[in-house]
Amino acid sequence: MFAVVSIAGQQFKVEEGQEIFVHQLGANEGDSVSFDDVLLVNKGDATTIGTPSVSGAKVNATVLEHVKGDKVVVFKKKRRKGYKVKNGHRQSFTKLKIDGIVG
Repeated sequence: MFAVVSIAGQQFKVEEGQEIFVHQLGANEGDSVSFDDVLLVNKGDATTIGTPSVSGAKVNATVLEHVKGDKVVVFKKKRRKGYKVKNGHRQSFTKLKIDGIVG
């Protein structure tokens, strides 16, 4: 059984027991969260596709931790002008464990 769910503006294909990284959510570690924007649910041979979402379907998850991703270096340079700028960015993520799919 799997589902396609929209979390924080991104779509994820999730199964029960799976751990995923999503953009940082405003929940504390150990909290249970549920997502109602389920776009597709597959149970064996039966597939339900929403228009745009499946009514009555939910994905329940637990927040495991908040982490930061790898550093991305942003380097800008204009040749022969002496212009160089170096910046870095680390995206904040939330690690979720999918507890169950209802629907």
